[in-house]
Amino acid sequence: MNLDDLDLFKKIDTQNLLVEIDALPIQLQQAWELGQTLPLPAFTDIQNIVLAGTGDSAVSAELVIASVFSSIHLPVTLHRGYGLPASASGKRTLVICISHSGDTEETLDAFETALKNDCQILVISTGGELTKRALAKNTPVWNFERKGIAYPFGLILSFLSRMNFIPNPATDIAEAVTSMKTSQEHIRADVAAAQNPAKRYAGQLVGRWVTFVGTETLAPVARRWKIQVNQFAKAGANFEVIPEANHNALTATLNPGQTLNAHTMTLFLRAPSDHPRNRLRSDLMRQAFMLEGLNTDVIDARGESVIANLWTLILFGDYMAYYLAMAYGSDPSEEDAILNFKRSLG
Repeated sequence: MNLDDLDLFKKIDTQNLLVEIDALPIQLQQAWELGQTLPLPAFTDIQNIVLAGTGDSAVSAELVIASVFSSIHLPVTLHRGYGLPASASGKRTLVICISHSGDTEETLDAFETALKNDCQILVISTGGELTKRALAKNTPVWNFERKGIAYPFGLILSFLSRMNFIPNPATDIAEAVTSMKTSQEHIRADVAAAQNPAKRYAGQLVGRWVTFVGTETLAPVARRWKIQVNQFAKAGANFEVIPEANHNALTATLNPGQTLNAHTMTLFLRAPSDHPRNRLRSDLMRQAFMLEGLNTDVIDARGESVIANLWTLILFGDYMAYYLAMAYGSDPSEEDAILNFKRSLG
């Protein structure tokens, strides 16, 4: 396993996904700027917001919710699946349907339910059937061209700001982009493993089932890291959220025993924005795991704002999962298992 062999990377990574990871800071900035220029729909009297999406679209929405948790005074919920909750009904509910492809069947179903329930609707997508249906119903559409979680995140956040639902986060976006670029100097592919923490962590995950543990605010990051390890490296992973994990996962250290536990790794994600009690909970949980002989480590976010904390960790996790894919010789762009599953659904 040589994580400094960039020629080997090119052979494994058939669609050059590394370029997309390298561009993540710029994509975040561009997404925010695009959201400032798109036509603002004439929504009125919004009392309830539902974000509907799955996969990366749902993670984008979850990151938005974490970013605005302490500043938005409207209830904002995330719906991953078909239909909509019964509370999403009437003109006072805004449903934002998010789908990269525009063809996600769960989100299409949520869109149709929102129409039936007479909700106000905004569609965020690259096109596809969702955009087609929205335009046919004179529903506002914000289209973007690039895949990835930065664009839905930036567009939703920009929309909330322009609607005056949240204070303008432009300064925090700028800090996040700067912090991500600074972090990149140490974790890009051309930085040798000896000086590259993302490569070193990837090396520690080889041959191990990994669990990512984040606090409430970092829950979407922990989920994202789990997803990227699954999709890029085709490897098993899961995530836990503090404080909930202190009420159950904390006890799962004794069985089935050290033979299996030796093939696990638990990474605790931390950020300056953590609630002090959650930081204490995270440290004590890690200590308990270590006393039981479990492999653990800590990864800290960069930046001062919540948005910078979230996005510096997102960037680090993408690089780490990519390097893990390289270590396993897995093409991070290959999605045969997902495509075959969709074919089975019919």
